[in-house]
Amino acid sequence: MAAKRLTTWDDLLGRPRPNPTHTIQWGPGATDVADLWLPEGAGPHPVVVMVHGGCWQKSIADRTLMNYVAEELRTNGLAVWNIEYRGVDEDGGGYPGTFLDVAHAADALRVEAPKYNLRTDKIAAFGHSAGGHLALWLAGRHNLAASSPLRMANPLKITGVVNSGGLADLKASAPVTQPECLSRIMGKLTGDVSSTRSNVFSDTSPVELLPLGARQVSVNGHRDLIAPQVLGEGYTRKAKAAGDNAEVIVVLNTGHVELVAPGTEAFNTEMAKLKEMLR
Repeated sequence: MAAKRLTTWDDLLGRPRPNPTHTIQWGPGATDVADLWLPEGAGPHPVVVMVHGGCWQKSIADRTLMNYVAEELRTNGLAVWNIEYRGVDEDGGGYPGTFLDVAHAADALRVEAPKYNLRTDKIAAFGHSAGGHLALWLAGRHNLAASSPLRMANPLKITGVVNSGGLADLKASAPVTQPECLSRIMGKLTGDVSSTRSNVFSDTSPVELLPLGARQVSVNGHRDLIAPQVLGEGYTRKAKAAGDNAEVIVVLNTGHVELVAPGTEAFNTEMAKLKEMLR
């Protein structure tokens, strides 16, 4: 029997692209912006912080790639805070800029939440591919060492993360994902060794921040060549060993794109997990 045809990026991007409810410039920088997808009704609305992928490179993707899934979550009653950040291929991107952008963008949600009646008692994060890495990093950044340039006081608390085909363990991911997606840009993403930072993964790779103290669900496609299932399985073993509530779900006949394509088994599974986290 022939293998089922996988969904391509052209398949997804060929759909009419929805538009957000609001676009909010929360800071002065060009990428200090987030799209808010607000459900119908007065609220209070549960919130998903969404982080796009694209191999940490803006030439590959920006936040609008997530418009399809953001709209699907919105119509299912979840508000979405879809953030932007500088990629490693942009001025100021990489280490520490990319991480600081993501952190500040997440924290900006607290400022906007009262205006739109958003709940902040429980916040879930959803990240795809490189965004899965950054979403888990957001959940664990309270564990950053005081000496890290990425350390901030009072970070937004993330109570659950759906890691959608994410590259959560940078060291483990580099040999198995496509070279242009990680190994060729690793130095820009993780920064250089210094006298106070002998391990460049110590503040950049979520696996180094375990236990995160948040529920973690890794969803992987059985036929995903960007984020093979071994990555979700390996990360989850380490998270559970550290004492976290973590699980991995492998979806058959699924590649990388199905994970962010509404209507697929993979995305329906992810949406159900987000609803559980915010219940």
